Amino acid sequence: MSKLMLTKKSRGRHRQLSLPKAAKWFSPNWYAKMLSPSWQACIPLALVIVLAWGYAGVAQTAPNLTDVAKATSDLKVGLDTMWVMVAAMLVFFMNAGFCMLETGFCRQKNAVNVLAKNLIVFAMSTIAFWVAGFGLMFGGGSEFIGTDGVFFLSGVDNSPATLDAYQGAYGSLNWAGVPLLAKFFFQLAFAGTAATIVSGAVAERIKFIDFLIFSLLLVGVAYPLTGHWIWGGGWLADLGFWDFAGSTVVHAVGGWAALLGAAILGPRIGKYNEDGSSNAMPGHNIAIATLGCLILWLGWFGFNPGSTMSITWQIGHIAMTTNLAAAFGGLAATITAWFVLGKPDLSMVINGILAGLVAVTASCAFIPVWASAIIGTIGGVMVVFAVLWIDRLKIDDPVGAISVHLVNGVWGTIAVGLFAVGPNVKVGQDILYTAGPSTGFLLGGGLNQLGLQLLGTAAIALTIGILSAIFWFALKATLGIRVSPEEELKGLDIGEHGMEAYSGFLKDAGGMTGSTIR
Repeated sequence: MSKLMLTKKSRGRHRQLSLPKAAKWFSPNWYAKMLSPSWQACIPLALVIVLAWGYAGVAQTAPNLTDVAKATSDLKVGLDTMWVMVAAMLVFFMNAGFCMLETGFCRQKNAVNVLAKNLIVFAMSTIAFWVAGFGLMFGGGSEFIGTDGVFFLSGVDNSPATLDAYQGAYGSLNWAGVPLLAKFFFQLAFAGTAATIVSGAVAERIKFIDFLIFSLLLVGVAYPLTGHWIWGGGWLADLGFWDFAGSTVVHAVGGWAALLGAAILGPRIGKYNEDGSSNAMPGHNIAIATLGCLILWLGWFGFNPGSTMSITWQIGHIAMTTNLAAAFGGLAATITAWFVLGKPDLSMVINGILAGLVAVTASCAFIPVWASAIIGTIGGVMVVFAVLWIDRLKIDDPVGAISVHLVNGVWGTIAVGLFAVGPNVKVGQDILYTAGPSTGFLLGGGLNQLGLQLLGTAAIALTIGILSAIFWFALKATLGIRVSPEEELKGLDIGEHGMEAYSGFLKDAGGMTGSTIR
């Protein structure tokens, strides 16, 4: 054993001490000499704490498994609710994108009017959807329209209970394990999007009051009716029609309403000549329109991934298919416009990106990633030709809303029947979906799913077309839906709102002289 040699001076002599190395740790005299009284008091206190903790660790009982399960369930509900609310807020923020996009694509003298419509439309949608729209769309009781808990979210509901544990009026949403008001807010953001699509197609000549009334009718009656058939457990859902995030439920519905509105309203003054040729009426601020496109692109990451209404690995897959479709749609529209128009028109690039986003919305959770590139590419090409074709029909759509939302809403819905991988098919790290469309035609699944998608598209087109025509003609016969020629030429900002967006700036006088009403 090694020894510690200590030398101590005493009365002029040196005395050598030899102690074991560890002996000092057991000597009270050493502690008294080396440590202050306060440090000495800490030693027994530390020993007491260590012994008490050790005893508590041995004596504690096993955790209650029921409590652990409840805490885990509550945590999942909380996380899913947070995700749904954030996604809904992203979709809500798309209203800012529509404001910027439509305002930039319209003329300076109508900027206030376009902004006012896009702002008030979400307020009108909120009221209509709360009063009756949500209940008509998601309430049980019928294959064709909701009859349970229709008004003011008054139905019985025990959300966030799911599946067989759910007991309430809104059983079509029993797969979403979040509270009822979170479900409502998320679905409200979608309803508001459908209504604001109409705004761009009827811009620069519609009366403000008529647009407000039509928005109430669309969100309170027409949108919930067809939405119930698909998302509310109605007859199309029972047949096997699928639309994950709304290519038909939201975009085609808004597009059909916009088409009927633009056709019944007629074109803007000076848009078409006697020989049928059209005159360009360029928007006043393409920078704002581009900003609007970027905001919408961002909002779509709430629109599509948020439709899972829970935190799952599929969110990443859906975000990827969404983004890739937008990218290929923008590139395809750029190249197409370059060849057809001779220049890479920025307005076509913007609409190409949006076309890709609309087109992939129905299938984003059901397709392999590579398919989204094809869907987006076709959407980008189609939107350029659709804008030109609709213009030749003398249907005046200032922002291209019909080409983006209707044409590509239909295309995206059909694409489900072409590219869906089928249930229980592993894509990436796991099975992509267990409940969903059967395998698409181009992936070897036959014509069954494609036929169902075509049937659903036709049924929605017929229904929304008839209802929209009734609403528009009723408004035309009672209030008149178009502003006076003088007001249109001067600008709706002054005539409808009594204010200007750019007070003190040089005004656009285009169309003020030599124009005729057509």
